[in-house]
Amino acid sequence: MKYNEIAVAKQTKMRRSGRGIAAGRGKTAGRGTKGQGSRKSGGVRPGFEGGQMPLYMRLPKLRGFRSHRIKQEIIDSSQLNHVKKVIIDTVALAEAGLISSPYVNVKLLFNGEVGSKKDVKLPRASSSAIEALKKAGGSFTKTERIGRPITKTTGTG
Repeated sequence: MKYNEIAVAKQTKMRRSGRGIAAGRGKTAGRGTKGQGSRKSGGVRPGFEGGQMPLYMRLPKLRGFRSHRIKQEIIDSSQLNHVKKVIIDTVALAEAGLISSPYVNVKLLFNGEVGSKKDVKLPRASSSAIEALKKAGGSFTKTERIGRPITKTTGTG
């Protein structure tokens, strides 16, 4: 590499406005003549339209807010007795009608004893619920939440 082959980006100096006519941006310094914008503290806030009703106020607003967070549903340990299957997961709980969908987050909490041996496979469980399962001869396995299947819609347009 040679000194004359070094590629250096050209630096442009900042233009000093308001420093006389020889500087090229003297007198009004690019602000025009008179008016609100020519003053030191002049200018208007963003969205101001000179007293006319601003666009952000003219447009209709949507009511409410819908959270896209996946809801967590709670199952009590005593409710596991209503499920006839030995291996219990979100699909089995949804079939038994204990949760709304097999795709929701489910947490098992301790509230009553587990009657028989159950192998539970859920995303979350409290430590006391896991102890109640082991006391009944069952087990708990932590699993990931089942994702909703992606359905492709074909447009006929």
